Amino acid sequence: MTTRLTPESLRRLADELRETHHPGRVRALLVAGSGLQLEVPGWTADRPIPLAEILPFPIHSLEGHSETLTLWRRGNETLLVMNGRLHLYQGYRPEEVVAPVRLAALLGAEIMIATNASGALDPEIEPGALVVVTDHLNLQGQNPLVGPWAAALGPQFPDMSSAYDPELRRIARTAATEAGFKVYEGVYAAVLGPSFETPAEVRMLRALSGTVVGMSTVPEVIAAHHMGMRVLVLSLAANPAAGLSTEPLSHEEVLAAGHEAADRLRDLVRRLVTSIL
Repeated sequence: MTTRLTPESLRRLADELRETHHPGRVRALLVAGSGLQLEVPGWTADRPIPLAEILPFPIHSLEGHSETLTLWRRGNETLLVMNGRLHLYQGYRPEEVVAPVRLAALLGAEIMIATNASGALDPEIEPGALVVVTDHLNLQGQNPLVGPWAAALGPQFPDMSSAYDPELRRIARTAATEAGFKVYEGVYAAVLGPSFETPAEVRMLRALSGTVVGMSTVPEVIAAHHMGMRVLVLSLAANPAAGLSTEPLSHEEVLAAGHEAADRLRDLVRRLVTSIL
């Protein structure tokens, strides 16, 4: 039976995680997208913890995501690394999707660095390029602050004009170039999924200022920013969006792009952690 999360029960989960795993000073949360694996050189990884051992609701499997949390340690400091993420299209409630983000914030994390795989809305963005996200379009029809969450964990009506931290974006552009990525900046358009967008929807998203499109990340950004975390989102353009290529879209293509970029992503994360922390 699914246990409904509340702000009070989430605080208890954070206390249990602190007592069980002794994370010390939690510096940041890193979130890996589809087919993307994050490693943190210079830090030592604990055994991955299945999310089913932490969260009080059923966890659904998804190819390219391992549904685990790893604590990477350096002395008394800890990074929380989400090996994959939860999505609205899997049937989770918004508060369930962002539960790991809120747990990280309750444990003291001040920064969230999230990666995702996306479709390029701009035909000039080639597969394998990296987009440093500057803003988003929430077209998922849901918001994790609905209900008791906003007033309980932050301001009732948070300002989102600076949700994507300018200084972190500057550091990321430099680090991504050094790691060998072609780098762009732009707007992440979040749709519900799980079907890929139609060519007409892609034309609409481009008209609305979208640069890349995906099915995740935005609920996490809203929750993290609401709780005072500085946010950086890096979107790997896995493929052209529908109508910009003659090839059909597939989840396998998204995973393959992540695997192909794995070494550069590890190098990028190393540079980011070194520069930011």
